[in-house]
Amino acid sequence: MSSSSVSLIPLADTKECAERLLEAAETLGFVYITLEGSDIPPEKVERMFEISKNFFASPREEKAKCHISPDNRGWSSMHTEILDPEHQRRGDFKEAFNLGEFKDGRAQQPLPPALQDHESELNEFSDYCYNLCLKLLRLFGMALKIDEAEGGKEWFTSRHSRSEGPSGSILRLLFYPSLTAHPDFDPKLDTRAGAHSDYGSITLLFQRPSEPGLEILHPYLKTWHPVPVIPKAILVNIGDLLSHWTAGLLRSTVHRVVTPDPGTEGHKDRYSMAFFCHPAYPTLLTPVPSDIIRSRGERGANDAERTLTSLDHLKSRLSSAYGWKSEPV
Repeated sequence: MSSSSVSLIPLADTKECAERLLEAAETLGFVYITLEGSDIPPEKVERMFEISKNFFASPREEKAKCHISPDNRGWSSMHTEILDPEHQRRGDFKEAFNLGEFKDGRAQQPLPPALQDHESELNEFSDYCYNLCLKLLRLFGMALKIDEAEGGKEWFTSRHSRSEGPSGSILRLLFYPSLTAHPDFDPKLDTRAGAHSDYGSITLLFQRPSEPGLEILHPYLKTWHPVPVIPKAILVNIGDLLSHWTAGLLRSTVHRVVTPDPGTEGHKDRYSMAFFCHPAYPTLLTPVPSDIIRSRGERGANDAERTLTSLDHLKSRLSSAYGWKSEPV
């Protein structure tokens, strides 16, 4: 797979852009969009990386006071999350902090000291990401030619509206420590992030050019391929929920973060940030009213035995990753 295999698309509110996004979502399920056009200022991205780095460098006991719980908010410590339980013998070699939705600019969860003074910046960046996801969902609605009487290009956005209730949307800060500097690293047991697909509708991934490691499982070749980091671009991928919702037409592709070879650039600390966009919890994952999906979709909501809600879908995935059973979200 060459670097051009994951398309880079300048984001615009046009039919051409919508069709290119749909093509990318159908084939690889991954696409780069330019930061220009996303309405996210580049300096805000860099600032969030600074805040993230300072947080992960803070004392463990401070982070542990906000340990992740069944509402999927808080700090996930080293070896906590198992993304590939079938093949992993212990959890991922990474730390993460999950920020849920804000209300009136305030976090609806405890924040550790290293993040408390940055609450407004975290809220602002979360809003930037949410609004970008709405823009992408609007383009998918346009490309899928959803009947105007059913909501047209706003069909997806209306179901992701905050006015419809809370959702599982998460801003996630991620830290993959340097392997050589960490005493607990075991090359026979550890992987930075096990093979998985994402849970929600759309994921936005922010990366730094000197910190590679992401690989995708090519959906046709069934082989692993690195995804080069493109400066001043955001990597977008389709999640399981949106794939299910669109009867498999939009592809949720398995991916992982690999352990780099010694001496390579990827052998140092790696930081990334992800925004996982979900519909409002009560949203029913009923078939999307699109002739394109009806004619080309193969599975998912179009032939489901029962209609799931967004909350049902998320809870089933979290129980697998963390071992939580019958817990509220």
